[in-house]
Amino acid sequence: MDFLIDNLKFFAEINEAGAWIGWKYLVMYAAGIILIYLAIKKNYEPALLLPVGFGAILINLPLTDFIVQIMPGVEQIYSRLYETGIEASQLLPLLLFLCIGLMIDFGPLLSRPYYFLFGAAANFGVFFIIAVSVLLGFKMNDAAAIGIAGTLDGPMTVFAANMLKTGNTASVLITAFLFMALVPVIQPPVIRFLTTRKERIIHMPPFADKDVPKTVKIIFPIFVTFFIGIISPSIVLLIGFFMLGNLIRECTVFASLSDAAKKTLVKFITILLGITVAFTLNADNVIRKETLMILGLGFIAFIINTACGVLLGKLLNIFLKNKINPMIGAAGISVFPNSAHVIQKMALKEDPKNYLLMHAVSVNVSGQIASIAACGLVFSLVISYLAV
Repeated sequence: MDFLIDNLKFFAEINEAGAWIGWKYLVMYAAGIILIYLAIKKNYEPALLLPVGFGAILINLPLTDFIVQIMPGVEQIYSRLYETGIEASQLLPLLLFLCIGLMIDFGPLLSRPYYFLFGAAANFGVFFIIAVSVLLGFKMNDAAAIGIAGTLDGPMTVFAANMLKTGNTASVLITAFLFMALVPVIQPPVIRFLTTRKERIIHMPPFADKDVPKTVKIIFPIFVTFFIGIISPSIVLLIGFFMLGNLIRECTVFASLSDAAKKTLVKFITILLGITVAFTLNADNVIRKETLMILGLGFIAFIINTACGVLLGKLLNIFLKNKINPMIGAAGISVFPNSAHVIQKMALKEDPKNYLLMHAVSVNVSGQIASIAACGLVFSLVISYLAV
C-alpha cells in the first residue's frame, strides 16, 4: 500500500511539473488511436500503421522506461532496437527491400521498357520539394530528407533520414508513412481532376511477358545494381538488397523463400520496422511547427508526383497509335503494390470490364526503381552542396 501511495505521489509530482501530461501527449495518444483505427477498420497498410499507431501511444506513456526525459539513466529498450535495426546498420530497411525484391516480377516492365518513363515522371516532386524546403529555411540535409519522404517510400525514407542525419527524423518518417497509407484516399481525386471519363475508360491489351527471356530477367538485377552502384555508390546497399531479392526470385532455386516473403516475412519485417520507427515519435519530437511544414511539403510532393505521372500518360497519347490509359501513370509512385490496386479499382468503377492491373503494377515497379535512383541523385546533390 505504501508503495502504491509513493508512486501516486511521484506521479503527481511529475504531472505538476508538466513532464508528460499535456496537450502534446494527448494529441499523440489520439493520433495513435486514429492510426490503429485506419489500420483495422479501413485496412490502410495495417502491417505498418498498426505498429506505428500502437508505438506512438507506447512511447508517450508516463512513468515507463520508454521516456528518455523521465529516466535518463535507465537502459532504453527502444533506443537499443532503433540503434541496432536502423541507426547502426540500416538492417530493417535493407531486409524489407530484400523482401520486396523477392516479390517483384520485372518481366512485364521489361516487355514495355518505356514504362520506366512513368517512374521517372512520378518522382519529379522530390526535387521540387527539396528546392522549396531550402527556400523555406531548412538545411540542405533536412530538405533532402523531406524530398525523399515525398516518394512515399517508407523504408527508403528511414534509410535516407539516417544517412542524411536530419534533425527532423520523426517528422519526416511520419510524413512518408502517413501519406503512404493514404494513397487510396488522396490519389483518386487527383486522377479524376486531371482526366476525362473518356480517358479513364481506355482499354489496354492484356499483358504477356512471354517474349522476355529468362536470361534477361536474371541479367537485369545484376545490371541495374552495377549501373546505379557506379553512378551513385551511396545507395549501393539499398539497390543491392532490392535486386538481390529479385535475382533470388528469378533463379527459382529458392522458390519457398519467395513464397515466404510474400506471405509472412515482408509483413513481419514491416511490423518490426513500424514499431521501431514509432519509438522516435515522442510528443516533443513530433508536435512542432516544422512537422506541420514537412507534412504540407510531403502532401504537395505526393500531389505533384501523381499529377506528373498522369500528365505524362496524356502527353504520350498524343504520339501513340495505341492509346495508354493515363491513370496508370499515377502508379509511378513507389507505393507498391497499393497504388496499382487503386488504379485497378478506379478502372473497374468506370468500366467493370477494364482490367489495368498488370499495366499499373509494371508502372508501380518502375516507380520503385526510379525512387531509389532519385534517392541516389539526392545524396549526390547533398554531397556536392556540402563540398562547395
